[in-house]
Amino acid sequence: MADPSQLSLGEASRAIAAGALSPVALAEAYLERIAALDGELHSYLLTLPDAALAAARTAEAEIKAGRRRGPLHGIPIGLKDIYKTRGIRTTAGSRVYETHVPDEDAESWVRLREAGAILLGKQETHEFAIGGPDFTLPFPPARNPWNTAHYPAGSSSGSAAAVGAHLCAAAMGSDTGGSIRGPAAYCGIAGLKPTYGRVSRRGVFPLSYTLDHCGPLARTVEDCALMLQALAGHDPLDPASADVPVADYAAALAPRLDGMRIGVIRHWHERDAVAGFGPDNTPSAAYVAAFDAACRTLESLGARVADIDAPPLIDFADANRVIMVAEAYALHEQDFRTRPQIFGRHMFARIGLGAFLSAADYVEAVRQRRELCEAFAAATAGVDAVVSANTTGPAPRIDQVGTWGTFERASYTAPYNLTGLPALSVPIGFEGGLPLAFQIAGRPFDEAAVLRVGHAFEQATEFHRRHPPIAASLPSRR
Repeated sequence: MADPSQLSLGEASRAIAAGALSPVALAEAYLERIAALDGELHSYLLTLPDAALAAARTAEAEIKAGRRRGPLHGIPIGLKDIYKTRGIRTTAGSRVYETHVPDEDAESWVRLREAGAILLGKQETHEFAIGGPDFTLPFPPARNPWNTAHYPAGSSSGSAAAVGAHLCAAAMGSDTGGSIRGPAAYCGIAGLKPTYGRVSRRGVFPLSYTLDHCGPLARTVEDCALMLQALAGHDPLDPASADVPVADYAAALAPRLDGMRIGVIRHWHERDAVAGFGPDNTPSAAYVAAFDAACRTLESLGARVADIDAPPLIDFADANRVIMVAEAYALHEQDFRTRPQIFGRHMFARIGLGAFLSAADYVEAVRQRRELCEAFAAATAGVDAVVSANTTGPAPRIDQVGTWGTFERASYTAPYNLTGLPALSVPIGFEGGLPLAFQIAGRPFDEAAVLRVGHAFEQATEFHRRHPPIAASLPSRR
């Protein structure tokens, strides 16, 4: 096999199961690419070549002995550097934890490791999952694999860039206001925010207890389904974890959508973005055309597609940001008061806003969240899934992303953090050589339906099969 790093997770898994691909060869291919390319991409903060190759050799021996654990056995992945790893430095992208070595593993990494996944390294994150891209920190910001002068979005920036550039088969990100789905959109890959409580957050540095979600980034929807299968399930030691049955996600994937009812929330990008956030949030013409074409594709697959009305986009963004900033400030208040100079400028400015919020502000945002959840459930009661915009244009240049951009631009992802619903980002086109994407959301704990819609769309289109120039095969040195 010339370059196994070009395979999706699902393809690599099937090749390993068939004996056509060695886990050692797959790990070597990814490590070779990281060594050759990551000096430009900065997607990893730390790599673990010796440990990864040792784990790959163990996986290969187990599989040959007939003890294959499942689809992830022998698959190399990365972790956003807010996932604690016992004995391995975990920085949260901050000087506060620059030399921190945890004595525990995040529960989600434990589950992936027990499923046979191999850890290649820890991936770049905005400081505490909100403060970036910040060039004043000791960790260089990750770059977009489609054009390294451009932003990969955040805060799961390194994880998305690494997946997009074929520097791992899949990665774990986190999502408080869109930090899985935004990077997935800009990097041209799939990214899934599961239902709140579906995946344990124990052992992951928090940003907002009310809004934080953990989930996978991968090259295809099938890959996300395979990752979620290992991740999903109740964790009795995580107070937010839900004890809800787990579906067979891979079995739910199908090429057709016959009988499914899909609602389209078009007014968020056609009217609400400009009305609530200003004219700079006007979607590009290319994005509107790509979104409309994607909806027609869903209809051609047998779905019944119709526009629906949801609460205004600005209402979700307002409540989301107040809750996030208030809870984040509470987490970091002592350090803000005693050693503010240790933080990067973006992190300090964004989270510092929490010092000016009152208890009444927070309580009102929590009340508004409850009302929006009820209103959204009523608006979507007659459909099986919902599609809406993600980022409504291509990735900006990384040097044009300032401290307040995250607050000034329309957030199409925040509604699903506020409601806790599952949401998936899938590529729908390109503009200026950079990817475009939309979101597919569903009912609570119905990730199976969301993944089914995303997979059928992928199979009917070619967008996920395009790869950035940096992802082209390297000349083999083996």
